[in-house]
Amino acid sequence: MSDKLQKFLFENASVRGELVEISETWLQVQARHDYPKAVKALLGEMLSAAALLSANLKFNGAIILQIYGDGPVRLLVVECDSTLRLRAVAKLAENAQIADDATLRQLVHEHGNGRFVITLDPHEKLPGQQPYQGVVPLDGDNIATVIENYMQRSEQLDTKIWLAANEQVSRGLLLQKLPGEGGVEGLGRDDGHELETWNHVVMLASTLKTEEMLETDIYTLIRRLFWEETIRAFDPLQPQFHCNCSRDKVANMLQMLGKDEIDAALAEQGTLTIHCDFCGQAYEFDAVDCAQLFAVDFPAERSLPATNQLH
Repeated sequence: MSDKLQKFLFENASVRGELVEISETWLQVQARHDYPKAVKALLGEMLSAAALLSANLKFNGAIILQIYGDGPVRLLVVECDSTLRLRAVAKLAENAQIADDATLRQLVHEHGNGRFVITLDPHEKLPGQQPYQGVVPLDGDNIATVIENYMQRSEQLDTKIWLAANEQVSRGLLLQKLPGEGGVEGLGRDDGHELETWNHVVMLASTLKTEEMLETDIYTLIRRLFWEETIRAFDPLQPQFHCNCSRDKVANMLQMLGKDEIDAALAEQGTLTIHCDFCGQAYEFDAVDCAQLFAVDFPAERSLPATNQLH
């Protein structure tokens, strides 16, 4: 089973769709961690959601989805760039006990203080192009509803998302009503016809059950759901696992911690070993390496909020 993302348009209607299926990448994300079942489901759903949203980025960059939790799950991070390269990680509270059927609220919003952050991060800082970050309320029973509410408020776009994940696969479906002129040939109208078409395709997609999404490949799903509709499909895209960690980025992170803290850690451990939580790569810094960090100006690099650990 290969990873793929399929974009499609409904003929003569300003509605676009995407279906994504992620298995190989999802298995690589899980390979270095033993997450509880409920955490796997949530992180897997976020993985598909990030791919669906990144597929329409209009710049060379990445979208980063982060949930800061106040329950047994303290942090979930998924990053996907405009070429659909993905990485993801979850952080749990110490000695966390998580039921297999734990809900979104129970996992990350137990005391009402959970936060969902969406970051759009351009890789090339062009004039007038700056990173954007939005803090999203966790006002939904699932991650799909949370993102739908965000898209409605921030983008003013009617968007519906369906997500499902287990240990083997993560799948997602996105439908979006486009503003203005619609349809593949520009024949769509912003009137009752467009609204009727939108409501119709959403109704069809809403028949999807979680079990059906998990057990059915995306091409069978698209035929099963929209067999009566005229659809134009594009060449499929291929998501893949990729971690952009590097020794330079780790060195920059150590430099930001400050010389006093690094010296104290060296005195205790002798050599610092930093493991990337996303891919498991280990970076070692001895006393000479650390001294060099503060002897020269190390170039700052763009990176995610640190989730690496000193060991």
